[in-house]
Amino acid sequence: MAKKLYVGGIPYSSTEDDLKAAFAEMGEVTSSAIIIDKMTGRSKGFGFIEMANDADADKAIAEMNGKDFQGRTLTVNEARPLEERAPRREFGGGNRRMGN
Repeated sequence: MAKKLYVGGIPYSSTEDDLKAAFAEMGEVTSSAIIIDKMTGRSKGFGFIEMANDADADKAIAEMNGKDFQGRTLTVNEARPLEERAPRREFGGGNRRMGN
């Protein structure tokens, strides 16, 4: 079964293909994604790798966590499920007066 890994400390200049190639040395990579900031269009410095099986994922964690990758030290561990968050409150702009 596939296992998703969190990868932190990714250099801002790295591509998803760079990341996939580095992890492919540990086994079959089924997907790679670097998270991009919506406002700036730049990498946020972290992403996710999905390995084809648990053994390859465990090997990737053991070998890549703490490893130098393009000048930065990676943090690699098993990704946690996305937690539900409270809905965002919308704040209106402008000059609103209370009362009168």
